[in-house]
Amino acid sequence: MTNGSSQLDRLENQSIFIIREAYSQFRNVAMLWSIGKDSTTLLWLIRKAFFGKIPFPVIHIDTTYKFKEIYEFRSKYAEQWDLKLIIAENEEAIRNGVGPTKGKFQCCNELKTVALKQAIAKHGFKALYLGIRRDEHGIRAKERVFSPRDEDFEWDYKNQPPELWDQYKTKASEEEHIRVHPLLGWREIDVWEYIKRENIPVVDLYFAKNSKRYRSIGCETCCSPIDSDADTIDKIIEELRTSSISERSGRAQDKEDDYMMQKLRSLGYM
Repeated sequence: MTNGSSQLDRLENQSIFIIREAYSQFRNVAMLWSIGKDSTTLLWLIRKAFFGKIPFPVIHIDTTYKFKEIYEFRSKYAEQWDLKLIIAENEEAIRNGVGPTKGKFQCCNELKTVALKQAIAKHGFKALYLGIRRDEHGIRAKERVFSPRDEDFEWDYKNQPPELWDQYKTKASEEEHIRVHPLLGWREIDVWEYIKRENIPVVDLYFAKNSKRYRSIGCETCCSPIDSDADTIDKIIEELRTSSISERSGRAQDKEDDYMMQKLRSLGYM
């Protein structure tokens, strides 16, 4: 067994333990599927944890501004993997014309955060699985594997429970729900190496065309491609070994305000 394979096995085993532990504690859970590489990897791990089936709903927060490739991928694999798919939209905000022209903060907060809050309130979920990683953004480095949100779904990043020796906060009060982050300790390169090993399907946007590719995907109006000739997984992995460019450098909401992600996440954003 190579060191790389050993590392992936360790990460996989830890994530599956977290997935099963959360389900045993909460039951009324759901997973957020952005349809990016991380959340699709998490979906794969959850399918492994439950022997090919996912015993709870999968939520896609739909702003209506996603890439067409994301919608096509969602339709194909929701059916192929027999997902209990919930498509959550903030219909009132969409009707009122909320979108990127209203400002990135309002757009993200109304079309993502509020839509998520509405879905949690409607279905009464006590825990949500998310595919976020600490190395993706500075504010996510403050996260915990089991992260409580208050009755308003807000996150107090200054008051997070300690997690020592893999001991997690797996209890929630009546007013709280818990965000569960099984990929928190993974790196971007770990995700791609795992995708390669497991042959996990991902959206074609990640692969270079005409010397451009998307490193992070979300709403089409807020994502820009990077210069790249990496048109295979092997080339993406090699590119990551030498790149000093931030993973979310092409995400507009990260650029508008240095503290925008912190503001959004304190309000309940992913």
